[in-house]
Amino acid sequence: MLEPLNPLLHSQLRLSIISLLIGLESAEFNFLLQETGATKGNLSVQLKKLKKANYIEIKKSFRNNYPLTTISITLHGIQAFEEYVNAIKQYIK
Repeated sequence: MLEPLNPLLHSQLRLSIISLLIGLESAEFNFLLQETGATKGNLSVQLKKLKKANYIEIKKSFRNNYPLTTISITLHGIQAFEEYVNAIKQYIK
């Protein structure tokens, strides 16, 4: 029997965010914006959903008097991504 797919990660944009973060220590909001092609508003909403699920951490600071948002994946987020990938592999077999 096939495992159900994690509905939080099954969204294309949220999966893109987690996929980018899995290989990085952290990423800036503008990097994710550029790489995903999302709008600022949509990216913000999806980041909040991932943060609420404890898949990512969001740190806000300043660089040269400009706001800087940095996002990193949590251990819980890594585990969820690995489980999602393993579930997808079952569908491909």
